[in-house]
Amino acid sequence: MPKYVIEREIPGAGELTLEQLKGISETSCGVLNKMGTQIQWVHSYVTTDKIYCIYNAPNEEMVREHARQGGFPANSVSKVSIIIDPTTAE
Repeated sequence: MPKYVIEREIPGAGELTLEQLKGISETSCGVLNKMGTQIQWVHSYVTTDKIYCIYNAPNEEMVREHARQGGFPANSVSKVSIIIDPTTAE
């Protein structure tokens, strides 16, 4: 299944409390449960003013629909072409 990186511009994201992040996560999981097994949240990276989320989904439209239903921004949605890591150099 294709993998996507979603960039969400959320001013002050890095200052969100664990309780706030839990609430956001619960909302996301609730939407995912309604949407079915075709879309999966892998994990997210929280930075100062953005959250970068990694999702598995059949297409960009499904990723954007999850954002719409959850009330989350999806400023950029990029399909991952390939994943590299230090072992790529071997």
